[in-house]
Amino acid sequence: QVQLVESGGGLVQAGASLRLSCTASERTFNSYAMGWFRQAPGKEREFVAAMWRGGGTYYADSVKGRFTISRDNAKITVYLQMNSLKPEDTAIYYCAADLRGSDNSKEYRYWGQGTQVTVSA
Repeated sequence: QVQLVESGGGLVQAGASLRLSCTASERTFNSYAMGWFRQAPGKEREFVAAMWRGGGTYYADSVKGRFTISRDNAKITVYLQMNSLKPEDTAIYYCAADLRGSDNSKEYRYWGQGTQVTVSA
């Protein structure tokens, strides 16, 4: 079973950058579609970015142009580069994996534990 571990969260000021990492436990992950989601206090989990199995990417409108999803198959890791961070980006960020990619969290079978991102004004 694929296990995912996120890292890279932290506390930053508005305008700063962070890079989140999501490392999988086995190389079968390299054939999975990957998604990043986030959940702020009192809100539902929302889609952030996805990378399909063929390498295509898709972003939520709220992060388009600021966030970039990428992967390094040699390291079995997917990244979320977050630039120009805003206070409204504050949330717990989760990576997810599934054979079928989607912007719907219900479509993902495997999830990491989450990493906190806090952006101060």
